[in-house]
Amino acid sequence: MAWVYLIIAGVFEVVWAIGLKYSHGFTKLYPSLITLGSMLVSFYLLSLATKSLPIGTAYAIWTGIGALGAVILGIFLFNEPVNLLRIIFLGLILAGILGLKLTSGS
Repeated sequence: MAWVYLIIAGVFEVVWAIGLKYSHGFTKLYPSLITLGSMLVSFYLLSLATKSLPIGTAYAIWTGIGALGAVILGIFLFNEPVNLLRIIFLGLILAGILGLKLTSGS
């Protein structure tokens, strides 16, 4: 169950990362509330995952999911640049996430 918590926590990290952009420095009420709520859920689920997963593994995967999701959504929602090098480096982050999962022993 820890891996499920961790993946969901990572998804909520993406939500709050994107929410930061929409909240305009926490000056817009509803995006700010969604951002803060997503932060709470994300941190709580991460804390549950770390009960049985190594903290280094859990934290790296959590931030990796957040980074991947934020970059991908940034490309689609905010017209952020996409080029071959960005795609390669995203692939390296994904490889790191998968590698940590495969070698975690859990």
